[in-house]
Amino acid sequence: MVLAGLIALLRPYGLQVSFLPDTGASWYYWQLPGEGGIASVTAWAGYLTHQLFMWGVILYGQRLKLKPRTRLRRINVIALVGNGVFITLHWLQTHLYYGALAEDVPVFSSQGSVILLLVMVLIMETPRRGLLWGHRFDWMTQCRGLLLRYHGYVFSWATLYTFWYHPMESTNGHLIGFFYVFLLMLQVSLMMTSVHTHRYWTATLETLVLFHGVLVAWLQGAQMWPMFLFGFAGMFVITTMHGLGWRWYTRTVILVGYIGAMLAVYQWRGFDKLHEVLRIPFILYLLAFVLSGLLWLGLKGRRRST
Repeated sequence: MVLAGLIALLRPYGLQVSFLPDTGASWYYWQLPGEGGIASVTAWAGYLTHQLFMWGVILYGQRLKLKPRTRLRRINVIALVGNGVFITLHWLQTHLYYGALAEDVPVFSSQGSVILLLVMVLIMETPRRGLLWGHRFDWMTQCRGLLLRYHGYVFSWATLYTFWYHPMESTNGHLIGFFYVFLLMLQVSLMMTSVHTHRYWTATLETLVLFHGVLVAWLQGAQMWPMFLFGFAGMFVITTMHGLGWRWYTRTVILVGYIGAMLAVYQWRGFDKLHEVLRIPFILYLLAFVLSGLLWLGLKGRRRST
């Protein structure tokens, strides 16, 4: 929250950027017109250096083979300080040149990285909480070991790529997004601590995408905010809350409240649009089945060849 507040306070004053007209969902508005030039070079240099640094920290941590504990270790301090340095560098880069990775890659690549992160979480958490109403799928649970070994590299990539994709603008949408990204950076930095795997902390990180999606859609004046609200809230009801140790009647109350709120909103919005709440869960669950299926086939083929 403090870092997001500093972005709002220390926004890149003095830069005059003439943004091109918004052409729709596939267009990212906050980018320089024309060629990125030095802005692109500095953005990619910052991102790649940041990425290699965090991958190096994760690799070092894995080689230590440490058991989780409550207190921070030196590796956590290194990760936290390093991320702080690169956050400062990204602000300076925005202040001087403005352009980010958005100059060279489509907006869907940034969104796709976050989707992959969420899908991997669904698969990794399946042995503990199930995927659909607590139901577990055997082939999916068999993928957990592989994902546990390599998920830090993927999560770090998804987080840092998204971070450097955007200039450090101070619009409300950017501030909300950066706040979420900073929490994900914190999660990566807390590797090998008990907080890193605490079920309420991880559930909070997983669920915050709901608030991010709804608030950004609302602030942009889009009428699709119910899709984000009830789509991600539906995933909480179907999957996330089953890993929190709540009793059946608590989960029932939440389910009834979810259905009641959804019916109330779509009575106003129109029940002909009710199908839109299925889009996000359908995509994420489908991808979870596809990815875990491919991983399972790969693991099975590897076992047969050895």
